[in-house]
Amino acid sequence: MSTLAVSSTGNSPVTISGLASGLDTSSIISALMTAERQPVTRLTHEQEKLQAQQQELQSVQSSLQQLALAASEFSLPSLFETSQTVTSSEPLRVSAATTSGAGIGGHEVEVTQLANSAQRTFTFTSPAAEDTLTIDGSQFTLKAGETAKELASAINSDSSATVYAAVLESGTLVLSNRATGTTGGEFIKVSDPGGALVEKAETAKEGKDAEYTVDGVAGSSSSNNVTNAIAGVTLTLNGLTTTGPVTINVQAPGASVSAVEAQVQSFVKLYNSTIEAIQKQLTTKPIAKPEKTSEYSTGTLFGDLELGSLLANMRQSMYEPVAGLPGEMSSPADIGIGVGAASGGGATSQTAIEGQLTLNSAKLKEAIESNPAGVEKMLQQWSQGLQSAVNSTAEPGGTLEARTNGDASQLTELTSQINTMNEMLAVREKALQATYAQLESVLSKNASQAQWLTSQEASLTASGI
Repeated sequence: MSTLAVSSTGNSPVTISGLASGLDTSSIISALMTAERQPVTRLTHEQEKLQAQQQELQSVQSSLQQLALAASEFSLPSLFETSQTVTSSEPLRVSAATTSGAGIGGHEVEVTQLANSAQRTFTFTSPAAEDTLTIDGSQFTLKAGETAKELASAINSDSSATVYAAVLESGTLVLSNRATGTTGGEFIKVSDPGGALVEKAETAKEGKDAEYTVDGVAGSSSSNNVTNAIAGVTLTLNGLTTTGPVTINVQAPGASVSAVEAQVQSFVKLYNSTIEAIQKQLTTKPIAKPEKTSEYSTGTLFGDLELGSLLANMRQSMYEPVAGLPGEMSSPADIGIGVGAASGGGATSQTAIEGQLTLNSAKLKEAIESNPAGVEKMLQQWSQGLQSAVNSTAEPGGTLEARTNGDASQLTELTSQINTMNEMLAVREKALQATYAQLESVLSKNASQAQWLTSQEASLTASGI
């Protein structure tokens, strides 16, 4: 009994096989083509590996370029620019900032009164007719039915006005001088013939100066920003010193420890993330028997000699003295930058094995304060050496780019080979289909002839011939 098989591939016509031979010729052709496609499959897997390697190399190159850029920032003159800092023991009460040439040392500041502005409070009645009022010589026109908020908006938007206006929930209007400081009894003169504003009795407040002492010497200021109490320092008075004086400490001019530390911290973080990513690529082994696309692309940089050598050189640069520098300030280790510390029990930590960095902030601060010029020179020369080592691999035209370009050429060649082989396989499949179709046709004709001969023989026998 014959087997019927129906198949259709893509836009090919439907074929019915096995009617004459009893064979599933479609399955036979499919099995033959699967065997013949093995070289294409191998080339496709090689293509997947190369694509993954190219992407990983490009990622490593980008990370290394960012690291080289971060290292170059240690050579910026602005990083070690001399500046003077001042600190406050209670910045929420009295904060301080240097202006120029401040004398170094500490000062005790006490604040007994903050500067404020004069105020007058008025009830407001919306006028029935247009009304013109005058505040410290500035005229404002109220239209019939205008509200207190509309008047306040007009006052506050007038750059020539001497006061600000605020409206309370009750509709009361409060006028306050735009400047703080002592006013005496003559302040905020209001004239309103229409009677829209009526001052509330005993609510007027005079403006006052700030009152303070610096190292026991009394002073006053019309503003809470005091520039003449400590030479070269601006004090901002934020509150009364009810619990005792606030200490203002002016440092000697020098490099900003916080700025340098922030730059070093940023570099250390980027350095560690870069070598961690490269180390992961170097230690990720290929899948022994890959089956999926993701498995074929795993571990393409395992044990890569070039990247392994680069990491070794980078680690060495962190503790190897820079030639020509004094021994006490010749490597990053001298300012507190070192590889990961050993873990408990004397064993070496994984971060130390990978060469990740740690920063001793106290040692860095001490180095900057005691020898800022030495720190600057060491960082500049060391970073230049690190940039040179990294750039030889990662810069445009470097070895990594050459490798990715080589991968691109191989990928182009593989794509061409795969396309050519697929075209040949398509021709081969059609040839097999034609051959088996012809076989079926021949067998079908033979079967028909056999049936005709058999019928003829039966006819002759029946007629007695």
